[in-house]
Amino acid sequence: MKQIRFSVLSISTSILVWLSSHWGTVVIALPPPEDIPEEILRAEIIVDARSPIDGKPLNAAEYAQLQEQLQVSPPPKLSANLRQTIYLIRIRNVLRQFFPFLDF
Repeated sequence: MKQIRFSVLSISTSILVWLSSHWGTVVIALPPPEDIPEEILRAEIIVDARSPIDGKPLNAAEYAQLQEQLQVSPPPKLSANLRQTIYLIRIRNVLRQFFPFLDF
């Protein structure tokens, strides 16, 4: 008699705990219908762009022309004096890592 009473009590308690843990829980298995799937976004052709120079909005033709101009133009040349100064600063930074107690 005690075993039956105990098993009924334990089963009813476990059912009550299970129901109370799922009470009010809303499960959403699918994204909302207004959400655009990632596959469509990946396949979408981007026709608007921004200039990497100043951030102005450009259309596709202007952006392609700007990219072509940026690749054609050579990088600016540094003067020999400035190049030597940068080289010495880099050497100084490396030496500071090995000799942090020196003040230079």
